[in-house]
Amino acid sequence: MTTIKAPLPLLVKLTAAVVVLLGAALTFGGGYLVVLGGSWYYLLAGLGLLAVGVLIFAQRRLAIWLYAILLLATLVWTIYEVRFDWWQLAPRIDLWLALGAWLLLPVVNRYIGNLPNWRDGASGLLGIGVILGVLMGGYSLTQDYSSITGEFSDERMLGKTSGEQTGYSANEWLAYGGSARADRYSPADLITPENVGRLKKAWEYHTGDWPREGDPGELTNQVTPLKVGDNLFICTPHSIAIALNADSGEELWRFDPNINRDAKYYQHMTCRGLSYHDATAYSKTSEAVASADEPRQAAVARCTRRIFLPTNDATLFALDPVDGRPCEDFGTGGMIDLKVGMGDDARGIYLPTSPPVVTEKLVIVGGSVTDNGSVDSPGGVIRAYDVRTGELVWNWDPGNPDATEPLPAGAAYVRSTPNSWTIATADEQLGLVYIPTGNQTPDQWGVQRSPETERFTAALVALDLATGKVRWEFQTVHHDLWDRDLPSQPTLVDIDGPQGDKVPAIIQATKRGDLFVLDRRTGKPIVPVTEIPVPQGAVEGDFTAPTQPVSALSYAPTEPLRERDMWGGTPLDQLICRIQFRKLRYEGDFTPPSEQGSLIYPGNVGTFNWSSLAVDPVRQLMFGTPNYLAFVSKLVKRDEIDVKEEHRGGGEVGLQPNLGAPYMVHLGPFMSPVGLPCQTPPWGYVTAVDLRTMKPVWMHKNGTSRDNAPFIPFPLGVPALGGPVITAGGVAFLSGTLDYYMRAYDVRNGKELWKGRLPAGGQATPITYVSEKTGRQFVVGMAGGHGSFGTKIGDSLVAWVLEDEQER
Repeated sequence: MTTIKAPLPLLVKLTAAVVVLLGAALTFGGGYLVVLGGSWYYLLAGLGLLAVGVLIFAQRRLAIWLYAILLLATLVWTIYEVRFDWWQLAPRIDLWLALGAWLLLPVVNRYIGNLPNWRDGASGLLGIGVILGVLMGGYSLTQDYSSITGEFSDERMLGKTSGEQTGYSANEWLAYGGSARADRYSPADLITPENVGRLKKAWEYHTGDWPREGDPGELTNQVTPLKVGDNLFICTPHSIAIALNADSGEELWRFDPNINRDAKYYQHMTCRGLSYHDATAYSKTSEAVASADEPRQAAVARCTRRIFLPTNDATLFALDPVDGRPCEDFGTGGMIDLKVGMGDDARGIYLPTSPPVVTEKLVIVGGSVTDNGSVDSPGGVIRAYDVRTGELVWNWDPGNPDATEPLPAGAAYVRSTPNSWTIATADEQLGLVYIPTGNQTPDQWGVQRSPETERFTAALVALDLATGKVRWEFQTVHHDLWDRDLPSQPTLVDIDGPQGDKVPAIIQATKRGDLFVLDRRTGKPIVPVTEIPVPQGAVEGDFTAPTQPVSALSYAPTEPLRERDMWGGTPLDQLICRIQFRKLRYEGDFTPPSEQGSLIYPGNVGTFNWSSLAVDPVRQLMFGTPNYLAFVSKLVKRDEIDVKEEHRGGGEVGLQPNLGAPYMVHLGPFMSPVGLPCQTPPWGYVTAVDLRTMKPVWMHKNGTSRDNAPFIPFPLGVPALGGPVITAGGVAFLSGTLDYYMRAYDVRNGKELWKGRLPAGGQATPITYVSEKTGRQFVVGMAGGHGSFGTKIGDSLVAWVLEDEQER
């Protein structure tokens, strides 16, 4: 007797078509991956799905059996590759489980084989596979393979002292890093883990400084406010200085230098902060003011205290904090032109985006130079000016390091030398200023570098405060081809020694993730540093250093990326990322740039960036925010693409012109076709180090993708660009994550205690202080966004304060 099959419904035909299409995609993509030397799984899975699709069209029950076997095999393969790591497990099985559940639906299942009763062994096996997959997913949510779980002892956490005992003030924030030690520490202790949940918004101030026509893509407000007396001082992307009442957020004055924006090469438009000098804090300076000639005495008396404002068009203003007017005794009418000696092309290419270092007698200025614009660019000279008169006292030119006497009129500094775009730190007792240097542009082509450039690239350089002479230097990358300039402000801390003594240390965080802990008197490592062999084989004409220095205290990735570390929302985009990974050159860390395209991990954003570190000097612990994102660096021969002079400005991503070099470079994050990172999360953490043992105590993923990928509003652990603040109350604050929140953490164990919503990206370092008028502790942070980080641009300075008992 012949069995007549019922006509196949349209829904089942569409199901078969979708399965065939998925199978074809996996087969072709998987076959290509095998050719590249990758996993066979996708090819075999694709062939299996093609067979399932054909069998569904043929109404063969074997389709369900085969799909059930494919699903079970996929579950086994997934556990083999990633164990029970949720974020790696989910994209490997999500489509498989969804399709398996769909095939179990009676409206589909009973037509595959034309059975009167669809509940058979095939459906049972498929149901077991779906249930096992769901159970695997649920169990994986309870597993965490990336965190370090630990906590500081009660004895350690009780080791707080008052601001008077430690030399800090809970009422003020006098420097970018909180104090001259750049530790982002406050002795304020009114906000504690027990009451931080009661924080409420106190006020929100709007600067009114928004992007303007002709601005570069990377317009950011990364400002860390200063708190002096009863006032706050901030700056904006267009270099506008503003004073506010610290209790109410009311604007007191603003100074707009009306920067020259007619510069076609601007790469950035930002201001990270201002600097403050108080002559009355130094007895010698007070005596000098008293003995000055009468005309100058009147001017100095008005500006006994002064705020220093660096501008994007390369000038430096000294302002009276009382009214915001320029201090006329400084430079020319209160201003110094930083373009002097830098070449006719300095505007827009040389940008002092970070606050200068201020000491008793000096204001010391560095600056950023446009990345990857031209081999002939302004140099990275460091200049020290008299803090009162603006007269040039010394200049340290990395291309001519021994000639520190002030540059003669009409002369020029050496072109194309390593620059220092981040924030420096000074130790006035030792008479040293510590300069973190970057690279000579272009970053990925090093043939034209001089011996001086090679010496001072990616180095922490200690200069004599009196003369500008080099006292010592410590290089963190040899012959840098990876844009691994030193991004973080170095932090000064006196570490508890084994005999109960104090060792004067300096901690320098790097893009690779190393934390170099050095004796700041000599530059000698306190934590061991070793030289490790690294991949070789630069492009023709260039070379790579045979070894690179690494610190025993490091957040650099412990393992190189593997194909199994590739990620995506589904098996399809994960497959594409695997193919991209196999096509790139990658031999681990320090893989040289190549025409093939090289995977750079950690990438240009770095494990640490200008966010820097926070250190509790009393409890002897450090708080940091390591990031993990890979970049792709691909060299392109100049004769393949014509890049005109007007594109000299370069940028953070895309094709970089590298004028004058035989290669341009294409830079960008390692992303999937749907805009997600190709490497598996987490991509961002918070962590703490015990400075007595130099070991991490805890480390937890940080932040969600709520404002970046709303369809995955889960705690992925996202990158942060903006530094932490740590307090005597045992609470740390951070706002730099991709999602728009100010967060509070328990320093003891890293637990997130509270978060407050921000109106835009918070890519800045917050501050905290206790009001002298009200006795209440404030937390204040900028929500200005970041152009190249992809967060929403804003103009809000937001303050939080503890809710009063009466308000509850």
